Amino acid sequence: MHTSVAMTDIGRRRKVNQDYVYASDQPVGNLPNLYIVADGMGGHRAGDLASSYAVEKVVEAVERCADVRPALILNKAIRYANYSLYQMAMENEACQGMGTTLVALSIDGQEALAVNIGDSRLYEVTSRGIRQISEDHSLVAELVRKGELTPQEARRHPDKNIITRALGIQDEAEVDLFPFHAERGGRYLLCSDGLSNMVEDTELCRLIQKDRTLYEVGARLILEANKNGGTDNIAVVLVEIE
Repeated sequence: MHTSVAMTDIGRRRKVNQDYVYASDQPVGNLPNLYIVADGMGGHRAGDLASSYAVEKVVEAVERCADVRPALILNKAIRYANYSLYQMAMENEACQGMGTTLVALSIDGQEALAVNIGDSRLYEVTSRGIRQISEDHSLVAELVRKGELTPQEARRHPDKNIITRALGIQDEAEVDLFPFHAERGGRYLLCSDGLSNMVEDTELCRLIQKDRTLYEVGARLILEANKNGGTDNIAVVLVEIE
């Protein structure tokens, strides 16, 4: 059985909240559950439209998909959302240049699948500690993977917000899939960079491991990100496997 909580906060510096969260512990189409965080970008109100519209289209496509394999369902859904978003940007001048990151998770028993495009993240927290399951599609993450930057340098890098992939920017989207083994008693965090840039992984781990309810943990994570500057919108989806 899974329980979840989803919350988002505008942060302390932004005038518009461009993050969007979705959580369903119940089946969505042929998926047993579905959890999503999207972090929109684009001028004016295009960013908040991009994130909410992309999530809406992913859910719509999952509900309609006749496939039973999670990897195919999510891959098709994200491609559909990407094309829908791209079309909207092409047809509407106010939406030009809009796009969104997206990280999603579905858990079937002990088999879990995450999909990611951009730099929103999925973390697993167990008694052993924290690990990032998704990989960022960002300039600094690629430099870290090549060994040209340390993770510590990447956190302080002036270009850390430059992402190399997003939904809605091109007519085709390249997403990464991460199948993994989900642990009983594990907690899973989907978040936007408004949290991961503001709170170190070790601190995320400490707050999530504590004997608090998911709602208390989520509220605490948002409080911590705002306390550390709150320079961006903050999105949190927490899932617990009981």
